Amino acid sequence: MAEIKTKPTSASVEDFINGVRDEQKRKDSFVLLEMMKKAVGEEPKMWGSSLIGFGNVRLKSPATGREVDWIRIGFSPRKANLSLYLSGNIRQHDAALEKLGKHKTGVGCLYINKLADIDIQVLKEIIDASLTWEYFAK
Repeated sequence: MAEIKTKPTSASVEDFINGVRDEQKRKDSFVLLEMMKKAVGEEPKMWGSSLIGFGNVRLKSPATGREVDWIRIGFSPRKANLSLYLSGNIRQHDAALEKLGKHKTGVGCLYINKLADIDIQVLKEIIDASLTWEYFAK
């Protein structure tokens, strides 16, 4: 199994969020925390110094066979935006993303400036759909 730099830690998730300087990001982070906790049904853990992760899964690259332990879903209140890490390819959510509101995407990430910019119900649907990714059905 390959080693990755970002690993679970024993740091407090709540302390980390309370340390977020931007008040709106801090409030939005607590909303995301509860939303993801409810969706996954597990308590969050800090992964590295700035990623809040839910669940744990061993992923295997079909191209290289490399295996890594990683989160099912998670988020990080970054300076520029709230970065949501979702399972699978973000493109699987294209229909929902059209209804979400102001956002940007990466390969597996969804970037939101603030929750007021989006439809929270659509975000919940995306999170729930992400958790049904076929990899987890194995």
